[in-house]
Amino acid sequence: MNLSKTLAGIGLAAGFACLPLLALSGASLAQPRAPAAMKETMDIGDEPGRISTEEVTITDGPYARQMVLFRSNEAPGTVVIHSGERFLYVVQGNGRALRYGIGVGREGFTWSGQVQVSRKSEWPDWRPPPEMLQRQPYLPRFMAGGPGNPMGARALYLGSTVFRVHGTNQPETIGQAISSGCFRLANGDIIDLYERVPVGTKVIIRHNATL
Repeated sequence: MNLSKTLAGIGLAAGFACLPLLALSGASLAQPRAPAAMKETMDIGDEPGRISTEEVTITDGPYARQMVLFRSNEAPGTVVIHSGERFLYVVQGNGRALRYGIGVGREGFTWSGQVQVSRKSEWPDWRPPPEMLQRQPYLPRFMAGGPGNPMGARALYLGSTVFRVHGTNQPETIGQAISSGCFRLANGDIIDLYERVPVGTKVIIRHNATL
């Protein structure tokens, strides 16, 4: 990953959804606190009000939730995200992991690092920042959590950044690079993941798998 190019792209798009202020030290992610106005954001192209129930789960194809072989030295329970492959893994030990299909950040909004799950929320609310409302004045100023909320059924907050692992009311976007840095799962899958991952869980984000 070319970090300077990535940060330059993020800087040019200041105010976009899920926009973090990032600095990497070695393999770890520094976590500056984001402005309050940016804490509840949404990705460009999402559809507020579109209903997608919590039962939506990907059941066929490569992005269906499944147990797979996975070589890792990380402790069981660790979450490993390979954004280049569009997969999130929960390490199970014994060379296996539970794999979920995800949607990831579009070009210029990919990132890597290490964080912890700092907070969890069921049916999270969403408040667009002023910069987004200037570009999309038709968006609601506030949307309570629910089936029509683009944040989906659950959210796992990553450190003190504005990045999250969350659900979506657009399950057809799983496997695509469409977000501004957050990671999305179908609602049925994020509910399953939410129950397995406690606050404090280590999360490793890699753009590509490492052998």
